[in-house]
Amino acid sequence: MTAFPPLRLPGALALLLAVAFSLPAQAARPMITDDARVVDAKTCQVESWAKKNTGSGELWAIPSCNITGNLELALGGAQLRAGGEGQWQDSLVQAKTLFKTLSPNGWAVGLAGGVLRHHLTGTQDPYAYVPASFSFQDDRFVAHTNLGWLRDGATGKNRLTWGLGSETQLLPRGYLVAETFGQDQGKPYVQLGWRYWVVQDRVQIDTTVGQRAGQSDSRWVSIGLRLLSPVWLP
Repeated sequence: MTAFPPLRLPGALALLLAVAFSLPAQAARPMITDDARVVDAKTCQVESWAKKNTGSGELWAIPSCNITGNLELALGGAQLRAGGEGQWQDSLVQAKTLFKTLSPNGWAVGLAGGVLRHHLTGTQDPYAYVPASFSFQDDRFVAHTNLGWLRDGATGKNRLTWGLGSETQLLPRGYLVAETFGQDQGKPYVQLGWRYWVVQDRVQIDTTVGQRAGQSDSRWVSIGLRLLSPVWLP
């Protein structure tokens, strides 16, 4: 699911991140290919990132909570900044559940679905996909696959979506992430990055570089922050 300057945080977002700091997660940011994991029961997380494209930038924040033990609900959005002006660009609502949970050297599979609304055009894209994850070498290497469907609100056409990614632990708190993703039409995207736990299971930072295959003018750079909470929901 696509999403993505040095930007100033809007006041509400700054407050949200400050609250989340006091409030952990799993392949998440900076990967677009989702993992077959949900945040721990009765906990929340905030994933936020800034993405610098050619000529524009995006700032995203997606809080999510697992309120039942196996249902992760996410609600977030993005600000687009171009030509010195900022505009509310997209908002997202998503739910994810698991049919089998991931354990070291095991595998997991789930189902996710939601709606991505584009405020600049007034269109929305409903989507659903199946995330699957596969653990090797006691979680030091984890592969993720996504296969799904998206209805393009601008054209009214149905699209097949897919993703293939991996996370490789190279340091006690550091991971190399790599992925490719796309739709059934057009060239795929590729992304390579680094993820690091500043505070284990609580505060994570990341950075990536990516582009559409064969199109250097589509290159982007992103920087992300992920905050995870202890158990706090009733």
